[in-house]
Amino acid sequence: MKTLALFASGKGSNADNICSYFKNHSSIHVGLICSDRKEAGVFEVAEKHQVKSIYLSKSLIQNPSQIVDLMKEHNIDYIILAGYLKLIPKELTEAFKGCIINIHPALLPSFGGKGMFGMHVHEAVAAAGVSETGITIHHVNEHYDEGAVIFQARTSLDNTDTPQTISKKIAVLEMENFPRVIEELLEGNKG
Repeated sequence: MKTLALFASGKGSNADNICSYFKNHSSIHVGLICSDRKEAGVFEVAEKHQVKSIYLSKSLIQNPSQIVDLMKEHNIDYIILAGYLKLIPKELTEAFKGCIINIHPALLPSFGGKGMFGMHVHEAVAAAGVSETGITIHHVNEHYDEGAVIFQARTSLDNTDTPQTISKKIAVLEMENFPRVIEELLEGNKG
């Protein structure tokens, strides 16, 4: 059985989707939900799915070896970033090399990097006037949005799209693809 830790900073819509997807899975389950925000909605997701949750306090984040120890203590095999906004420290990326996965709401390498999350991405995409956008699921290294790409899904845009309509299109792609790609990766069928 492979055990996932989900890291999220917000309401937890991706975390909720992942928990639901793997609820009765034969070889993958969510064992832990972590957030760097005390009031994050993802803690309600953890409660709903009866998954243990941990608040990643500032002192914990400043001591990455303690986070590594926590992950080992909970027998975590993979860390899934589901809307987690902090940079993952090198100690964690080295301890879980190839086993930390992120979803980004654009087609990397475009519209990635520090500060490019949520509506900031959709606003940049709309301002650029591109004809398509999408999601990128990728491995995580110690730099924002620079890990190897595992999967991308695309959606077309037109000149009537706003950051809000782009956000809705991206949410659909995330819900349809993120858990499935995690499953394929962990079962050895992808990247």
